[in-house]
This record gives sequence, structure tokens and C-alpha cells, in this order.
Amino acid sequence: MKTVQKGLAFVGLLSLCFLFIHALQDAPTDENLEKKIINDYNVYALQIPEYLDFAGEPMPLKNPDIHERMDRELLVNTYWQSNGLLMFKRAKKYFPIIEPILEKYGVPDDFKYLAVIESGLTNAVSPAGARGVWQIMKSTGQENGLEINQNVDERYNLEMATEVASKYLLKSKEELGSWTLAAAAYNAGNAGISRRLKEQEVTNYYDLLLGEETGRYIFRIVAFKEILNHPGKYGFNFRDKDLYHSVPTFKVEVDTAVTDFTKFAEQFGINYKILKLHNPWLREPHLNNKSRKLYEIEIPREGYYQ
Repeated sequence: MKTVQKGLAFVGLLSLCFLFIHALQDAPTDENLEKKIINDYNVYALQIPEYLDFAGEPMPLKNPDIHERMDRELLVNTYWQSNGLLMFKRAKKYFPIIEPILEKYGVPDDFKYLAVIESGLTNAVSPAGARGVWQIMKSTGQENGLEINQNVDERYNLEMATEVASKYLLKSKEELGSWTLAAAAYNAGNAGISRRLKEQEVTNYYDLLLGEETGRYIFRIVAFKEILNHPGKYGFNFRDKDLYHSVPTFKVEVDTAVTDFTKFAEQFGINYKILKLHNPWLREPHLNNKSRKLYEIEIPREGYYQ
């Protein structure tokens, strides 16, 4: 019996030794692990589509300069994956608000991608003082009927700002003659684009020598148009539930002063933060409204914020 037990113990010890040796053989070395990481991450050159356009106006992609500039923007925005995925998520939430307003004014749908590159579909603030999703300057906003002061800044109202942007773009198209130039003028101004066209004796955007920002502007817009319309082609994978969705709201009309928006919000079962999320144009925790102007305040429907 003892002999059998000793034999079994020896076999068990031998098995452990074999397992230990096998584990050592399978354990990845630093060198093997490094090779595996390198082999698992690949960066591929992109095939530029044969045809791309902005607002129905073709890009001259056979021109080597135009081809290289388009390639740059597709590469930058394809391989900046985190930002790209955020644009898919935000587009699902905000494009349904922007699209019908552009259509209402007869502005091509492609201009929604201009908002993408202007602000990343956020209420951004530029060093020059432009604000909101459409990055509207104070003077431009006021000239187009927006209220802008310490109490209220309607550049942060997406619907109103999209209307102002649409009107501005229509004027630019009328003055400059093409939607591509109108888009460039959104960045450089109508006067700036007109002056450069005259100085350089050309008639379209793709023949202009421009500064870095305006020179990349249309290419960036078209790059996002291409990527957002063909996610799988550029390696973006997601489900509809991964995207951001709008919370249904209703509007409350107010034509008096509001002394305390915290108390105001509580009447609708929400807090001040939620009220501001849906009404970022309200810049202070109260509303002066000495003129008795009629405002529409958005309130989320019950059950979405727990």
C-alpha cells in the first residue's frame, strides 16, 4: 500500500513539473508580447472615393493638390476614432433638429456637417467670442434678431441659431455664387472671400490660395459627410442604442420675470441643472424680462431623469 502511495505521489509530482515547464513555455515574453501588439494594430491607407461633392458641387479630385488635401482630412478624422465616434453619437441627437430648419430655408442638407466642424455639435466658445453649435458672433446674432446679453444668449438656442445660420448662408450664396464659397465665407467672411477671389483672379474655392483654417474648411466638412454616411467603410462600429437620443420635451411660455429658476424648475419635477441642459440660452439663474417678451422654455417630459 505504501509503495502504491509513493508511486502515486511521484506521478503527481512529475505531472506538476510538466505543467510548470509547459506554463513557462507558453508564458509570453516581453519580445513576443511586443510583436503581438504590433501585429494586432494596423493602420491602412484610405481609398479616396472617385466622386465627392459639397451641396451637389463636385470636388475636382483629379487635381493632385485637391486629392492630397482630401486624403489628409479623411485620414485625420478616420484615425481620430474617439472624436469620430462622438460625432456619430451627437449627430443622432442634433441632426433631427437642424435638418428641417435647413430644408425650410432652402439650404442644402450638407451644411449640417459645417456645424460638426464648427463646434463638434457642442455649445463651444471660440477665442474670438463666437458661441453655440453654429459659432455665431455677437454682432451677427444681433443683426439677425437674436437677444444676446448677460441674462439671455439665444446663440445657445439651437433652433434659433440654425435659422440665423441659414439666413447668413443664403446671403452668402447670393453674393458669391456657389454653396462651396458660401461655406468658406462662413469661416472667412463674405468680404474676405470676395477680396481673395478678386486678388487671385479666380472664381471658385478650389483655385484659391487661402490660410490654413479656411483652406482646410471645405475638406473637413466633406470628410465628415463621407465618414458619417459610411461608418462601416471607415471602421466605426456601433448600435443605435449606443448613440445619443433627444429627450422629449414640451414648451412653457413665459412673458414675465422669473426670479428663481431653481424654484421654477421644481414646479415641473426637475432641478436647475436639468432646466439648463434643455435651455442653455438662459445664462443666469433668473430672467429679468423687463420688456415682457414671450419666451418658450423647454421642459423634459416626466420619467426621463430619475
